[in-house]
Amino acid sequence: MEQIVESRLRNLDHIVLAVRDLEAAASFFERLGFQIGARNRHPWGTENRLIQFDGSFIELITIGSDPSKIPPHGAGQFSFGAFVRDYLGQREGIAMLVLTSDDAIADAGRFDRAGIGSFDPFYFERMGRRPDGSAALVAFTLAFATNANAPLAAFFVCQHHFPRNFWNPAFQRHSNGGRSILSVEMAVPDPSIHAAFLSDFTGRPAAREARELHFQLGNGCLRVAADAVRGAIPRHHAVSIEMPDIASFVARLNAEGIAYDAIEDGVCLPAERNFGTELRFRRKAADR
Repeated sequence: MEQIVESRLRNLDHIVLAVRDLEAAASFFERLGFQIGARNRHPWGTENRLIQFDGSFIELITIGSDPSKIPPHGAGQFSFGAFVRDYLGQREGIAMLVLTSDDAIADAGRFDRAGIGSFDPFYFERMGRRPDGSAALVAFTLAFATNANAPLAAFFVCQHHFPRNFWNPAFQRHSNGGRSILSVEMAVPDPSIHAAFLSDFTGRPAAREARELHFQLGNGCLRVAADAVRGAIPRHHAVSIEMPDIASFVARLNAEGIAYDAIEDGVCLPAERNFGTELRFRRKAADR
């Protein structure tokens, strides 16, 4: 099998946060002070709303009103809708980690040669809306990879074909001042088991720190932490978001009656109360 080592760092593109009630999740993130995009409906049975930052975003996703639209997994076919449906059958939380791609077709070939994915690239397009309400075509090609040691954690890379139609500073202005995703963390019993797969997926070697693995990305970091309780079933567990004015953010949390814990350089909202996802808000880019 071919080992993938890339000279250029990939960026974190987005995380897919699966929720059973999309509007409840959107309302919660609005209470936190985030701007939430309009509801989008996919022909494969899922619906989403987006929280956009400069160069990355959070995709809140759920199953739509007609689950019969969801295609099954097949030979060489990764069914996005089926994975989200099956994930939500067990829990809510970060179902997928997504990195950037300049050529998703080539990446699909590389994943196949490395033995981490033998799926056809997946192309789709839809009409989006600019801040002024005008229509804009957005299109993407996805290349999927699978980690046999983490069946509840999906991975893919995403190529944006019309990035100027997707990214927009007007969508990235949040009243809480949130700026970017700093890191995503997996919780697993033994990080070493996942090192080879994640090196092939990210194209980077693992940096080891105590019982953690770190994979440097161009705009952040993927962390893999040893946690026998939360990671009994290996999964994407937490996301850290840059929040420059922590004092004002804490005042917002208090006003909204949202429980939090203090952490170094910020605050943390526990996964048990927040759609299965530990939300960490930090004052500076310490996780990069």
